[in-house]
Amino acid sequence: MSKEITSRQQDYSQWYNDLILKGGLADYSAVRGCMVIKPYGFALWENMRDVLDKMFKDTGHVNAYFPLFVPKSLFEAEEKNAEGFAKECAIVTHYRLKADPNTKGKLMVDPEAKLEEELVVRPTSEAIIWNTYKGWIQSYRDLPILVNQWANVVRWEMRTRLFLRTAEFLWQEGHTAHATKEEAIIETEKMLDVYADFVENWMALPVIKGIKTANERFAGADETYCIEALMQDGKALQAGTSHFLGQNFAKAFDVKFSDKSNKLDYVWATSWGVSTRLIGGLVMAHSDDDGLILPPKIAPFQVVIVPIFKGDDEKKLIDEKVHTLIQQLKQLNIRVKYDDSDNARPGWKFAEYEMKGVPIRVAIGARDLANNVAEIARRDTKEKTSVNLNELAVYIQNLLNTIQESMFNKAKAFRDEHITEVNTWDEFVQTLDTKTGFVSAHWDGTPETEEKIKEQTKATIRCIPLNNKQENGNCILTGNASTQRVLFARAY
Repeated sequence: MSKEITSRQQDYSQWYNDLILKGGLADYSAVRGCMVIKPYGFALWENMRDVLDKMFKDTGHVNAYFPLFVPKSLFEAEEKNAEGFAKECAIVTHYRLKADPNTKGKLMVDPEAKLEEELVVRPTSEAIIWNTYKGWIQSYRDLPILVNQWANVVRWEMRTRLFLRTAEFLWQEGHTAHATKEEAIIETEKMLDVYADFVENWMALPVIKGIKTANERFAGADETYCIEALMQDGKALQAGTSHFLGQNFAKAFDVKFSDKSNKLDYVWATSWGVSTRLIGGLVMAHSDDDGLILPPKIAPFQVVIVPIFKGDDEKKLIDEKVHTLIQQLKQLNIRVKYDDSDNARPGWKFAEYEMKGVPIRVAIGARDLANNVAEIARRDTKEKTSVNLNELAVYIQNLLNTIQESMFNKAKAFRDEHITEVNTWDEFVQTLDTKTGFVSAHWDGTPETEEKIKEQTKATIRCIPLNNKQENGNCILTGNASTQRVLFARAY
């Protein structure tokens, strides 16, 4: 274990913070509850964003951008949505500062610059978007609208953690409009599948697809679909959500369309989103006590090459061979960095790139060059091997695929080992306190029981899994009849 990193066993929360800070992903800012995403962390987000953006466009969506500010009256139009986010809203009330006559060099709010209507800094964009859609939609010919936006949002969290929960964060939010309920439900489920595909096949993180209970549903939605992942400390993380909004926002903003029979009806809606909290999930699901472990498909650098030399003559020979290797790797669309800087010794560089989670490290010294080989080190397993330079590019390409698959399989095995079926209240509490992870148990389907379980154990129903097996049983708390199990967990 690196001396710079707190171990997971000692303090999981501090371990996470150490990795975020020392792995170069983010830093604290002068604004309480907000973070600075550092270049390495933003490169990771860009890779994730670019893949998702292509997946959205491949399913027919287009990007747009809507204002950061939402007039308070619009925000209030859909009551459930407004109530759901009310405690997290930041409000703009004035538009100008002026010099404070009582304190030299200080500024004060200009009382004469009060806004006619207060503006909510968007915690989510349904209100401003559906107010806009009213002017875009008149006929069924205007539908569907399949729009996504990449943006920031503000939710004034009191307890914040880098990436997982910050007052401002980056995300994407899709907002679609449809002529029929069936089309909207298909869209909701399609985007859930897109998220699951991305998280599993690019982030190497297995997820469970399911539906949220009424208590956990997005404010203003008829149904919320989700993907749930499990972190190494046994807590769950909601990795993405897709909401079937019914006609709630169309009714709130009077968005009607004329159908093929020339009959007026309200539009059907969806919204869906993932955020930079995925980076937090990535860190917690895969990394170890020596630093980050990043999946090759989205790592900022997939390969780092470190030369080991004495003197300029050895360096020149290594440079020539590495230049050829870099060209070969780039032709295979592999992201590679050659760290030939002279400001640190090779051993320091090895530790630095281990900390940063670069999937493959290549070390080439003068002796290696003479033998026409290089040393390859995997970040995930720390295995090292010597590979012929003539075969190195293809070897690295295959190894990256192996690492990606291995990371997924390891995370899936951990997840599956931490899904426990229980049938009694005592078993439920004991499992939460000892084994952690997902607990599969019967629930009587009432919000009251769900809330009591949460109050007594801090565990929530993470989801009702899609295609859930139907079986008769009894609720763990009330003993009332139940027809299926749901997944409980303590969560981030």
